[in-house]
Amino acid sequence: MTGRRRFMDVSLKQEESMAKEAYNQVMHQYQNQMLPANHAYTLYVKRVAARIIKAAGMENLEWEFHVINSNEKNAFVLPGGKVFVFTGILPIAENENGLATVLGHEIAHQLARHSAEKLSFTKVALFLGLMFSVIFDPSYSVQRIVMDLGMMLPFSRKCETEADKIGLQLMAQACFDPRESTRMWTRMSNTEKGLSLAFLNTHPASKDRVTNLEMWMPEAMDTWNKSDCATTNAYADMFNKAKLAYW
Repeated sequence: MTGRRRFMDVSLKQEESMAKEAYNQVMHQYQNQMLPANHAYTLYVKRVAARIIKAAGMENLEWEFHVINSNEKNAFVLPGGKVFVFTGILPIAENENGLATVLGHEIAHQLARHSAEKLSFTKVALFLGLMFSVIFDPSYSVQRIVMDLGMMLPFSRKCETEADKIGLQLMAQACFDPRESTRMWTRMSNTEKGLSLAFLNTHPASKDRVTNLEMWMPEAMDTWNKSDCATTNAYADMFNKAKLAYW
């Protein structure tokens, strides 16, 4: 979808096997904060996600969506389609299109198998880090800094940026308004306090994400228009506004 070359040596089975432990840890850590499956927030997340999953052609995966009652403004996905959304991000998302921005990003990670790619890349990075230490830094004092700032963090930001781009296409194809993505990330940026040094983070700065999304927007709007979303959404609005029958 993005034309990027990459190295991958982790199979789907290996990826899912390694994710089971992480999944169990997350479920144990937040066991007292998990909202029930029939909670309005959980149903809301599942409803929006269902359209994006269909657009991605990934209905065959055993998806799970968990909503965690926490002020943390975050969401993440584990291999195998295990998505976790914190309630703190829902006011930032503000509406279905904003939530589709968040979920499109997470589903894009699964579609692109970024977790497996990170595992594969880590093997290469560790080998190169070892070679660097043997040749230039026998004490290993600089190795970690070089690996983090020079390899691991830039690679993580690259995957996050790619997930933003793929997620934007997925939400547009699913007839969510892609223009809301820039508004959502602007709202997120407005909640962030203090100076954020992008090169020290695993994720791009919110303002940089807005810039990227604006650059990709013409292509996303083309996808949205080709899906005849304006007509589809107009009919949906008509049905939603129709008066209910009372007996």
